[in-house]
Amino acid sequence: MSGSGTDEARTGDGAPAGGPRRRRVLPGLGIALLILAVPVGGTVWLFQDELFHPFGDSRACEGSEVPLSDVVGAADTAIPEDATDIHYVTRNGSAQVTFVSRRMPDFLHRTGLVPYGTSVFASRYRSKYALVDGETELPADLCGSGVRGPVMTYGGSSVSVMVERSPFNEESFRRPARALVTYRTP
Repeated sequence: MSGSGTDEARTGDGAPAGGPRRRRVLPGLGIALLILAVPVGGTVWLFQDELFHPFGDSRACEGSEVPLSDVVGAADTAIPEDATDIHYVTRNGSAQVTFVSRRMPDFLHRTGLVPYGTSVFASRYRSKYALVDGETELPADLCGSGVRGPVMTYGGSSVSVMVERSPFNEESFRRPARALVTYRTP
């Protein structure tokens, strides 16, 4: 003890233990944490839509109540295997799904909207929809891209389909075509 009359613990160089050295380290750690927190927080904010999806499914749009498989399984009409750019919203036992596929005729036959062996362009199974060339439609709450006009619609009791038609030929779909499908459970 140097006779100062205090009971402070001292380090080898005479400075109080936990004194100036600790006071210099804490601000440095705080600044380092701040420097790391800003980019991490910014990245989470920037990609929040991709990070936090309902049910952990990146295809699900905000507000979906159940996974797509619950509704599609009940309707027994799966989307085509080659489908891409799939987005859906589910609510009140129904689902609206948008996707792109090259297998629309097969899909329409499998859903039962057009009987096998019949052209999907037969007028008794389809109807034209008032969506002109280049115009798009996407229901509220459904994320992703909407269907572009012109389109044709097919309706049934448990499923209805709106499909992009070729703007040049009324007897063909766009290649690939986007579909907007509404599944309803009984």
